[in-house]
Amino acid sequence: MRSIKAIFGKHARDLIKNPMSLVMFLTFPGVAFFMTLFVAGNNEDMPANMFVTMMAAIFAGMGLINAVSDAIAEDIERKSLRFMVLAGVKPHQYLLGTGGFYIFAGALTSVVFALIGDFTAQEKIAFLVIMVAGVTASVLLGATIGMCAKNRQASTALAMPVAVVVGFVPMIAGFNETVERFAGVLYTQQINVIVEDFSAGLLGPLLVIAGNVAVLFVLFVVAYARKGAKG
Repeated sequence: MRSIKAIFGKHARDLIKNPMSLVMFLTFPGVAFFMTLFVAGNNEDMPANMFVTMMAAIFAGMGLINAVSDAIAEDIERKSLRFMVLAGVKPHQYLLGTGGFYIFAGALTSVVFALIGDFTAQEKIAFLVIMVAGVTASVLLGATIGMCAKNRQASTALAMPVAVVVGFVPMIAGFNETVERFAGVLYTQQINVIVEDFSAGLLGPLLVIAGNVAVLFVLFVVAYARKGAKG
């Protein structure tokens, strides 16, 4: 538990010191707020929550991947990961410390989105549940990418195309049935399903996201084990 708290605190301090990553948690809800206030609010033909759900889905599905992969790649670049491995820090401890912080930060941002949106109490609950689930999957994906990278530059090169694919495939799926069948296995598609239609059941999307989380967790553990003292 001490190791997890130390890693959690380390990443909290690193985020505060890194304006580029910190801005990401403010930009998405900020854009949603202003676009809702000045665009959707003045257009009766536009859904009131259009920009909230759009920016929230992008944040949960794409935004966190780069931030988490960069944070872990920085640990690798500075040899911090090597020190932690040699000190006996287990994969789940490192993941709970690092991922736990970003999931916590992502959950707080999700609450801001929920407050901006014009949701009923039931819709807020569904929104927050699917957002936290999506944030968890993105954090795991970013962590796995960061663990596979040699440094921050390589991490960015790997994370950017992956984030674009998982983020934009669901958008393309709305216009192509073949892509839609493939997109159904992605957690980002399930986020879109719920935020665009709160009448859709939560169970199916959550099961798909849980499958994504399980696979990504295994991949992270394998990557952590391979990195080992070489990190």
